[in-house]
Amino acid sequence: MIHDWGSALGFHYASRHESNVKGLAFMEAILKTYPSWDDFPPGFRPVSEGFRNPEVNWDMLVTRHMFMEQILPGAIVRKLTDEEMNTYREPFTDPASRKPIWRFPNEIALGGEPADNVVTIDAYSQWLQKTELPKILLHAEPVGIIAEPMLDWSKQNLKNLKTVHIGAGIHYLQEDNPHGIGEAIAEWFKRI
Repeated sequence: MIHDWGSALGFHYASRHESNVKGLAFMEAILKTYPSWDDFPPGFRPVSEGFRNPEVNWDMLVTRHMFMEQILPGAIVRKLTDEEMNTYREPFTDPASRKPIWRFPNEIALGGEPADNVVTIDAYSQWLQKTELPKILLHAEPVGIIAEPMLDWSKQNLKNLKTVHIGAGIHYLQEDNPHGIGEAIAEWFKRI
């Protein structure tokens, strides 16, 4: 089961070690590169542009800790409890520990950069379109990065794909519908 940046890592691994993989379960996944900002998920574009702007991104992501304080709770339909938020904050209590959060948005393959990630994502995207491995794509509404155009592209281009709408959710579907995710994967896994 892979999600977000973990999907890039998981797809890359699976494309190089297909014999180790029985199936691919994913949600809010990075399925291909974004040629330009026009191709980027609309709901994430304005803040993501700031995250990639070297004049303001350190302040946004490290000093103000926007990702943890605004983006995370804003990409979940339900309200996280104080205890849940504190658990998410725990690894990033001091600004120095937030460097990976600052770095991550700059690693998304957008407009041909960073070139090494474009090559990696393009390669596994081509593989995803060719492999017969069973796949399940879990999606929700309103929407996160798997908006209707990406969902349609997936249905048209990924072989042996099952899509399951799991209800309400934005980007962190595991926070909004963990049981629906588990049930969908368990049912799919019985059949592969």
